Amino acid sequence: MKVAIILGSARKGRQTHKAAYYLHNELQDRDIKSDLIDLAETSLPIFEEKLQNHPDSLTQASKISQRMNEADALIFITPEYHGSISGVLKNTLDYFWSELQKKPIGAVATSSGKMGGINASRHLQQIILSIGAFPMPLKWLVPRVHRSFDENYCPKSDKIESSGQKFLDEFLWFADALYQKKIDDALRFNINEEAA
Repeated sequence: MKVAIILGSARKGRQTHKAAYYLHNELQDRDIKSDLIDLAETSLPIFEEKLQNHPDSLTQASKISQRMNEADALIFITPEYHGSISGVLKNTLDYFWSELQKKPIGAVATSSGKMGGINASRHLQQIILSIGAFPMPLKWLVPRVHRSFDENYCPKSDKIESSGQKFLDEFLWFADALYQKKIDDALRFNINEEAA
């Protein structure tokens, strides 16, 4: 199984990347293939129906599309901006649909305050449903993100670490259940094709 992490934070001085790198490292420690897609490294313009006017963006979108297609499950990570998700994450998700169909997706939200981005996480789960994917019920909320990780992206408190580990445990169970269902369906389809 391969997991793609979509890091929806692009501003200078950002802090949300710490949670993303923590999850990326933890997945690799669990022998799970992890691909961290950092939206600060992309150059997608504000969404429009045709990218022909932006050849560089078309190339960038194609690369992201391929990486999302290769993933069996995804984790979206966003800071909370004005009670919702980041604009860069929403803009990116507007470009993609088929790449996310029927895939399990975990939601992570961060904030500088004590609520941990709860409003952003709710909006994110609504968006996941709207694009035809499966949002994992459990979310990981990271309050005071600027104080929650050290320079090596390790949690500074037992509470952040235990909630992060619980999120990963649930996410991997959820993702594996849907992944196995997809494999079973593919096998059943192949058997039916051979019998026909």
